[in-house]
Amino acid sequence: SRRCGLAAGRSYSGGGAYPSVSLAVPLPGVPKAVFAAAEGTERFETRVTVLDNGLRVASQNKFGQFCTVGLLINSGSRHEAKYLSGISHFLEKLAFSSTAQFGSKDEILLTLEKHGGICDCQASKDTIMYAVSADAKGLDTVVNLLADVVLQPRLSDEEIEMTRTAIRFELEDLNMRPDPEPLLTEMIHAAAYRENTVGLNRFCPVENTDKIDREVLHSYLRNYYTPDRMVLAGVGIEHEQLVEYAKKHLLGVEPVWGNRQTKDVDRSVAQYTGGIVKVEKDMSDVSLGPTPIPELTHIMIGLESCSFLEEDFIPFAVLNMMMGGGGSFSAGGPGKGMFTRLYLNVLNRHHWMYNATSYHHSYEDTGLLCIHASADPKQVREMVEIITREFILMAGAVGEVELERAKTQLKSMLMMNLESRPVIFEDVGRQVLATNTRKLPRELCTLIGQVQSTDIKRVVTKMLHKKPAVAALGDLTDLPTYEHIQAALSSKDGRLPRVYRLFR
Repeated sequence: SRRCGLAAGRSYSGGGAYPSVSLAVPLPGVPKAVFAAAEGTERFETRVTVLDNGLRVASQNKFGQFCTVGLLINSGSRHEAKYLSGISHFLEKLAFSSTAQFGSKDEILLTLEKHGGICDCQASKDTIMYAVSADAKGLDTVVNLLADVVLQPRLSDEEIEMTRTAIRFELEDLNMRPDPEPLLTEMIHAAAYRENTVGLNRFCPVENTDKIDREVLHSYLRNYYTPDRMVLAGVGIEHEQLVEYAKKHLLGVEPVWGNRQTKDVDRSVAQYTGGIVKVEKDMSDVSLGPTPIPELTHIMIGLESCSFLEEDFIPFAVLNMMMGGGGSFSAGGPGKGMFTRLYLNVLNRHHWMYNATSYHHSYEDTGLLCIHASADPKQVREMVEIITREFILMAGAVGEVELERAKTQLKSMLMMNLESRPVIFEDVGRQVLATNTRKLPRELCTLIGQVQSTDIKRVVTKMLHKKPAVAALGDLTDLPTYEHIQAALSSKDGRLPRVYRLFR
């Protein structure tokens, strides 16, 4: 009987049981399909509303049960010129601690847990971002919590002391990590913008951990945590609903530090200086285990690019992708990233180089395009020559196939990143914070498609006229002087001066 059943099943799956059913005729009793109309896309455009106190509310609807909502504030380490360095680092660690309504961090996490929520805070050189992802039905609770965390933090002595301990541990960890990229990024900014704006350290110096207290934090918050410097951004929610809760929880609220008039707001514009920052460090034992990382010297060379508000920002983004930046070496199938210049001209030809990656950092008033390379300490001179040569070659001919590949890869990376709701949230928040509006992905893709080889040559020529910024970490015995690196970048072939070779 079992075999008969199987045979019957096979006959049924082959379609023999219903020979009279036509695939061209709708099935009886099945509801008529409703298809999405093109005009419905307007519901998913970014919308911005400015409240009476100057706070901007930005949202983008997105299909799904969950939403990401957060407050982005125009505040970061670049604004600490008149304060102790490290305040933003402290605020990042103190985020989502006890507030006027919530007695502890555990209480906040339990409240979010009821709506399946998680929270995070990230401080950068120019922005601090408090974000929550939760079920969209708990939006009222989420906005209330965000308002309380940002405007009514208790900053108790116990919490500040725990933050001091956490920061000291993080600084120790940074110096012990095999990956030096966070340290090198700080060093290249310090070299490029000496003691101003984005050149100020994002991490709190050890000597300042004991000096920062509640009074110092309140003094800073009074100047920078004002409604006109904030954006409440949300993704996956109705705009009217977000505006309603913003008015309810963020309008007319007096912060814990009071409403006294701001007086020490730093509005400095970034001043690119160029220069070199060197840190001699023993890198021979940065990793343990059966296959330890060999001792390496790390070099980062950068030149000033442009602000993300300028038209040249898109050509610089294409150039960065063409060189080998933007995650072009990440996973994603065989050969991904293997057509970039730093792979073809550097890693593929010089087996002794362990790394060559391009980075593009862009801010409201400046930008920095740099290349990070790693090699054995004995081959530092050759490594510097190879990297400077790549900067010189940027101004040469750009093949059509190479350019189209870089543009396609940039569009692909942009669209894939914007599949993620938290990434859309950050994109909406940062753009509205800087420009009061948002360029949609399709507009950016159009701009990327319009980049020509002449645009690449033009921006590179402008960039090569600037003094270089250099960061060096590790055994620097054979490192060329800053003057020699500058001379190499000014030459036609990127070679170091002959006098250095003869008498080094």
